[in-house]
Amino acid sequence: MPIDRVEPLSLPDVQLITPKRFGDGRGTFAETYKASDFEAHGLPTVWVQDNMSYTADRGVFRGLHYQAPPHAQGKLVTVISGAIMDVAVDLRADSPTFGQACTVELSEENGRQVYVPRGFAHGFLTLTPDVRVHYKADREYAPASEGGLPWNDPDLGVQLPDLGVPVQTSDKDAQWEPWASFKTPFVDGLL
Repeated sequence: MPIDRVEPLSLPDVQLITPKRFGDGRGTFAETYKASDFEAHGLPTVWVQDNMSYTADRGVFRGLHYQAPPHAQGKLVTVISGAIMDVAVDLRADSPTFGQACTVELSEENGRQVYVPRGFAHGFLTLTPDVRVHYKADREYAPASEGGLPWNDPDLGVQLPDLGVPVQTSDKDAQWEPWASFKTPFVDGLL
């Protein structure tokens, strides 16, 4: 099996996936997705959209984004180059971890992936310059269902490393409503 291990993060539905890497003098090889292995680990096997982002600078935060039901997305996140601090926030009203955040470092070097299920906001901070992030989504992007939260909202308590540079974000991401006035669309099991 090409998956070395799957382990829950501090939000147990968010899963850290470590694919097996095979290497020799030429470099390395890893299977980053194989339906039968994902199924054997209880992970999703149907993906309908692939996305890739490039960020030139370190200290850029993308997110925290989500899509409301019925277009909520689960994501499988992989770093192709560079390194990020990946962040997930539980938005499911009936969850014991509602409003809590977890973080994990993903990098080209460590080769780990994270599965962020539906019902979570997702984002990341670039830890290096020249970062390429690839992620699979289990539903197509629907602009009218897009939402977000400010990455630096103190009520969320997102713990990020101090990179010694001001965090940059998009104008859109700087304008999301704060957690204190947020009304989750993930109620009564809606995902």
